[in-house]
Amino acid sequence: MRAAVLHEIGQEKLEVLDDVEAVGFGPGKVRVRVRATGLCHSDLSAMSGVLPQPAPFVPGHEGAGEILEVGEGVRHLKAGDRVVICWLPACGTCPACRRGQTELCLAGFMNAGTPNFQRSGGDVFGFAGTGTFAEEVVVDAGCAVPIPDDVPYDIAALIGCGVTTGLGAALNTADVEAGSSVAVIGCGGVGISAVQGARLKGAAEIVAVDPVASRRESALRFGATKAISPDELADAKQQVTGGEGFDYVFEVVGRSATARTAYENTRRGGTLVVVGAGAMDDFLQLNMFELFFDEKRILPSMYGGGDVLRSYERTIALWRAGRVDLAGLITHRVQLAEINEALDQMRTGTALRTCIEI
Repeated sequence: MRAAVLHEIGQEKLEVLDDVEAVGFGPGKVRVRVRATGLCHSDLSAMSGVLPQPAPFVPGHEGAGEILEVGEGVRHLKAGDRVVICWLPACGTCPACRRGQTELCLAGFMNAGTPNFQRSGGDVFGFAGTGTFAEEVVVDAGCAVPIPDDVPYDIAALIGCGVTTGLGAALNTADVEAGSSVAVIGCGGVGISAVQGARLKGAAEIVAVDPVASRRESALRFGATKAISPDELADAKQQVTGGEGFDYVFEVVGRSATARTAYENTRRGGTLVVVGAGAMDDFLQLNMFELFFDEKRILPSMYGGGDVLRSYERTIALWRAGRVDLAGLITHRVQLAEINEALDQMRTGTALRTCIEI
């Protein structure tokens, strides 16, 4: 089958190959035909080495498709079922799962070290234990979550990561208070989903911060009350909050510099939500006095900070009710020339579709 492969960490281009085989099928596994996949910024971070990932690997962890085959012992799925790929499945038995913090389950990460694919030249890994930039993928049955028939594959793919992460950061992690002021730094697909989450919670002011003009314009359509470039943030802080700082600031970039900016623009007693996935050697510096004196809450948000399956269900319900715009997210993108070229090749004559690049 065809798949897009990154041979070495740090390479800028993916190579589309037609000799890749999805491997590992057996008891407890399912084979999925990928019908739609998204490019999440985490894929780019893995390609550049910001996030740890063995190579060669097939990027992609935000996908949806249909079950082709189920392994022995799989009872809740059958061939033909429509599913969304969950890159962080809950095992249900670990301490985190028993506490109800299924987003902290490490079972899914254990799969990241096992090759999902194979070529004549050797093993090929799937990013985050999945690898949806391929026509087919074999994953644990828990990674394949059934979706209703009325949810299009491209919409389902969005729910698989970016939308769940961004909405959950606002709804679960921050639990934004109605009437509050919010700033979202970084307005790709995840950031725009955080904007929509803040709007759903009734935030009075939602300031979208991004250096890309098209993203700022798009943010206004998704519910931001103001959209600014980073160098305008100080003025916006003064205009919107009287210089005090925002009640909630979401950092959706994954860099210590923007996290520090987010901290400085959060009011005393306010909440900084760290959504972006950053590098292990990129350290955020805070002094002990400001940490004590400002009493700002710093809340990391992993995959939306809540039960993933419940989050999927909630997002579908909100989408059906017209409360969140997921179709609009499909066109909210930054062009990534080299990756787009590879994905365009894959679309020709295959079932694979690219639904979002963020």
